[in-house]
Amino acid sequence: MLLIFGGRSSEHAISCISAAGILRALEGRAYDVTAVGILPDGRWVEVAADPSSITGRLPQVTDTGDAVVLLPEPVPGEGATESAVSPASRPRILTDVDVVFPVLHGPWGEDGTVQGLLEMAGVPYVGSGVFASAAAMDKGHLKALLGQAGIPMSPYVVLSTGEWQRDPAAARARVETLGYPLFVKPARAGSSVGISRVSDPADLDAAIHEALTWDPRIVVEAAVHGGREIECGVLADRDGVPRASVCAEIRVGPNHEFYDFEAKYLDDGAELIVPAELPVDTLARVQEMAVRCFEALTCEGLARVDFFVVGDDVLVNEVNTMPGFTPISMFPRMWEASGIPYPDLVERLIADALRRGTGLR
Repeated sequence: MLLIFGGRSSEHAISCISAAGILRALEGRAYDVTAVGILPDGRWVEVAADPSSITGRLPQVTDTGDAVVLLPEPVPGEGATESAVSPASRPRILTDVDVVFPVLHGPWGEDGTVQGLLEMAGVPYVGSGVFASAAAMDKGHLKALLGQAGIPMSPYVVLSTGEWQRDPAAARARVETLGYPLFVKPARAGSSVGISRVSDPADLDAAIHEALTWDPRIVVEAAVHGGREIECGVLADRDGVPRASVCAEIRVGPNHEFYDFEAKYLDDGAELIVPAELPVDTLARVQEMAVRCFEALTCEGLARVDFFVVGDDVLVNEVNTMPGFTPISMFPRMWEASGIPYPDLVERLIADALRRGTGLR
């Protein structure tokens, strides 16, 4: 098995922490694991398949291993194998890869790019395919697809760098139809990077500039007043049928306006409640809607669907096709509470990838 982690996105460190959890879960189990870290500049290096080698509060892949590549040239029936003679000066070509766990978060990993490479190489991999990965990563396209499927969400506006540069007054007017407060987000970032909560119109331009530094496409959303932040995991069963986990709730502390990067990873800024205390009928609606999102996007393997619940209203916020995968992340915790321990969850995802294979499906 090939475990790929790190990557070029702002979620590099979270991917490393997720990888350490997966490596620890596979210790003592019947897997021959090769670990490859992707440096922030995009180069691939082989690293020790040892969770203790991933250290620090926000770890990073370091340029200390041998350079490697995976060629998009499969040999029928043999997975990814060496198909060309490579000079010694070039990176070593990864060979005999049976299955890949790409625990990559954000652009250049969770967005269909690596999934496309693996499809070309003919190697089975954990998680959604090219389209679902790309669609879920881009919040603007995600909302358009879910809206077409009749799934309720808060009002939003998509804005590009070009629109903002050509006519900022018109762009500002479109955004302000949402009312205040509102959230300004990069369309394709994760872990709340680049997100601003705007209550004062005087702060809107700065928030748009901040989001545009991370992504040339941004999404502006109306705030959901009094909304409870609820999450639900979806996992394909042994027949590929999506099932929903118990739900979890995030309660943000008074020192944070919302569930930002610091509250998630750097301090105790939020209380994570698993399982969430929801009325039985609301829980059933959230679980049913999570599966509907999974199917509407043609997701595979796993996903975490994030919601706002306001009284009887259930609104979808985001869909994550490769959610945080540390042992204390919400997705594994929800499945632990649903009866699937973390090591078994990892093995089920690998088995699902092998069952599906690659190609049109």
